[in-house]
Amino acid sequence: QVQLVESGGGLVQTGASLRLSCAASGRTFSSYFMGWFRRAPGKEREFVSAISWNGGRTYYADSVKGRFSISRDNAKNMVYLQMNSLKPEDTAVYYCAAAPMGYSGTYYTTRPYDYWGPGTQVTVSS
Repeated sequence: QVQLVESGGGLVQTGASLRLSCAASGRTFSSYFMGWFRRAPGKEREFVSAISWNGGRTYYADSVKGRFSISRDNAKNMVYLQMNSLKPEDTAVYYCAAAPMGYSGTYYTTRPYDYWGPGTQVTVSS
């Protein structure tokens, strides 16, 4: 089992940067595919980014490609989301999620992710 806690959210202006962190508990962290999702007010939770077990593969939603960067440090049980050139439409609660090894489908949906953090609020003012 994995417990996740996000941090690093806040209120920033358009064009600013933030780095979100996700701290994971558990000795098998390196066996989990990790993802970031977000939920804006009045909208469904949507995929933002994901990273494979060893960090060799990364995935991004089209809306954040070129602005956001995901990384992980398995020695520290941490996942990061560097967010640059933030826009008001990036305003949302951001969630970290963990998917166990062996899932054969896409990691762009919430389906493979068994564990979720409580979320951290990101607000971008215009």
